[in-house]
Amino acid sequence: MITSIPVLETSRLVLRGPEPQDYPDFKATFTSYRARFMGGPLNAYESWMLYAAEIGHWQIRGYGMWMIHDKLTDETLGMAGGWKPARWPEAEIAWVIWPDRAGKGYALEATHAVRAHLYADKGWDTAVSYIDPKNLDSIRLAERLGAVKDPSAATIDGNDAVYRHPAPAELKGSQLAHGIEMEISHYADPLFKPKGWAID
Repeated sequence: MITSIPVLETSRLVLRGPEPQDYPDFKATFTSYRARFMGGPLNAYESWMLYAAEIGHWQIRGYGMWMIHDKLTDETLGMAGGWKPARWPEAEIAWVIWPDRAGKGYALEATHAVRAHLYADKGWDTAVSYIDPKNLDSIRLAERLGAVKDPSAATIDGNDAVYRHPAPAELKGSQLAHGIEMEISHYADPLFKPKGWAID
């Protein structure tokens, strides 16, 4: 059993363990259309049960989903972290950004930090992301993180696509890693105005 959840920081974000006061934002997202690719929309009871699972996952697995906070305002923006409930074939790196906070690169920045932590501090040598094939935004994000569709990997229920993240050795000092850092720095630039569809 863990006694504390590590805090991760990036240039714009603070990632902390989920706390009771963060639940309203979580509920608003998971009971909305935004959750259509994550088993939702959920009703109020299902949303509460899932949030309780988010907190309990840390105690059971020793890792879990962090709540993403804006470093300046402390408001919550979404969640990102490691996830492996019962019946998951492999440990997953997952993310969700609240609907009104999408398109600002928060998921990329948070997930990049999460993956680095899980690789360096938890000793993960691989990770996957299970993504609904219709969830094009998440597929684009997985690909920007260097994940590649793995048709040989076991799926959760046969309806999801499995994207495998590059191993730690592949990422270290790579052009991909530098490219991710560069993209994150662009989003952090107040003069940067991305055009087109909002993708996280």
